[in-house]
Amino acid sequence: MKLGKKEIGAGNPAYLIAEMSANHAGDIVYAKEIIHAAREAGADCIKIQTYTPDTITIDCDNKYFQISDGTWNGENLYRLYQKAYTPWEWQEELKEEAQKTGIDFFSTPFDNTAVDFLEEIGIEFYKIASFEVVDIPLIEYVASKGKPIIMSTGMASLAEIDEAVAAVRRQGNDNLALLRCASAYPAITDEMNLRTMQNMAETFGVPVGLSDHSMGSVGAVTAVALGASIIEKHFCLDRSIKNPDASFSMNPSEYRQMVKDIRQAEKAIGRVIYGASEQEKSSEVFRRSIFCVQDIKKGERLSEQNVRIIRPGYGMEPKFYPAILGQVALCDIKRGTPLHFDMIGKNI
Repeated sequence: MKLGKKEIGAGNPAYLIAEMSANHAGDIVYAKEIIHAAREAGADCIKIQTYTPDTITIDCDNKYFQISDGTWNGENLYRLYQKAYTPWEWQEELKEEAQKTGIDFFSTPFDNTAVDFLEEIGIEFYKIASFEVVDIPLIEYVASKGKPIIMSTGMASLAEIDEAVAAVRRQGNDNLALLRCASAYPAITDEMNLRTMQNMAETFGVPVGLSDHSMGSVGAVTAVALGASIIEKHFCLDRSIKNPDASFSMNPSEYRQMVKDIRQAEKAIGRVIYGASEQEKSSEVFRRSIFCVQDIKKGERLSEQNVRIIRPGYGMEPKFYPAILGQVALCDIKRGTPLHFDMIGKNI
């Protein structure tokens, strides 16, 4: 799978997404600053969301449209989305800003009109949000465009994920990645269950990753260590800039540290290799080997008293110790001399 110019999957660096979401706080200047800050912090991509309050819900005040707990407790859905959405008239301009900045740009559409709009402005790949993983008609419509899709799977059962994956593949689209996600804001690392991410890779044969709503970078770094190819984190300029997503978003310095930790983790994972590394080669001398620990005269037999296996490693390998006991010295050997084959023999 390829996103922008980057190959996604095993053996490649994790693709790091900064999710703007509502962190622009209704100001396009903030939105552009977020794009630049994300690039400087090491993100590969900036993501936005494409909906309006009317395309995602309806303006209704009955009990079904009230949020009664969590980060947005007391909010009405319609009015929450009024605060959070990214105006469509900004989005092509933001895409151009990202291109100038040198960072990839894509979006999450929430209905077919959003897909049509994103096609018009030339979006190269799409995100399906966790809450939309059950919207099979939307998934089919997105997949029909033939572009890569990153799909979050928060709350989804295995059967629901299977239906969503099948919907993509029915359209002849195999450019799919799945993200493990805990759809809580903020999420707690205790409930990430990242082994599920590994199981999704095995079950569906696609690249996997983590859409991480937790605070800090422990979940993201751990996910990369377990094979994540994509990491998505909400990104803001400053959590003091009030908006619906600020409380669980990373600021630039936190994101930069996460990127540093992930890239270091990738180096630590490395590749399959045995034997001394370049760094270890200077330590080989401190292995154990066979040394003379008493002065030995020519013709004297080697014994446990006059030769021992000790550090450092300049002498014969310890595996030869049983065989050399009882052999005789072919020359005088001073205490502290590493033992070698040319010094000993079975007969004088």
